[in-house]
Amino acid sequence: MGRLTAILFDKDGTLFDFHATWGGWAADFLTELTDGAPDAMARLGAAIGFDPATTRFDPHSPVIAGTPDEVAALMLPHLPQMTPRALLTRMNAAAARAPLCPAVPLPPLMADLAARGLALGVATNDAEAPARAHLSAAGVLERFDFIAGCDSGFGAKPEPGQLLAFAGAVGCAPDQVAMIGDSRHDLHAGRAAGMTTIGVLTGPARAQDLADLADAILPDIGHLPDYLSADAG
Repeated sequence: MGRLTAILFDKDGTLFDFHATWGGWAADFLTELTDGAPDAMARLGAAIGFDPATTRFDPHSPVIAGTPDEVAALMLPHLPQMTPRALLTRMNAAAARAPLCPAVPLPPLMADLAARGLALGVATNDAEAPARAHLSAAGVLERFDFIAGCDSGFGAKPEPGQLLAFAGAVGCAPDQVAMIGDSRHDLHAGRAAGMTTIGVLTGPARAQDLADLADAILPDIGHLPDYLSADAG
């Protein structure tokens, strides 16, 4: 492994606490789609691994690491009145308005990492426009040298295209990059790209779900400065 010169973050479950951000949002979105009909909400929830009653996602929910297109495809059979394009447009617009809950205070953390001379990026299976809206709302958009969504032209995780594009964009070798994420998709992509892989526990996955793919597991990204300092020592 080379000396780390760049950090690439997943977004949901990594920069932002997954359940705190998306649980209530998903319940509201399903209510909107179904006019609050309990049976219809239950069917949509079951299709995407979400319990509207508890506002919790199953650890294996396709929403956790899937793209908007994949999630929409699972919902469409239960929404015969909608076209794929209409549902996807509605999902992306609603996602851009999601009430964000950062996993830790992001501006000071990103300032710390930038002060260490690290290039910073985001690779998400969300669409790029909502991702930029979320980062802007959190006050950290300008801290990132690279932001890629599933529609940015580099593919989606667990394939390594976004990750390799980041390394190329910031001019470093893949083994100088740490990929940080909360799902196996993130860490599979990191391994495929030849990067250091760091798991965090601010998504639905538990430590044992990530252990075989992670070079390190942290409670959240707020522990990164100590991890980097120890690694440098």
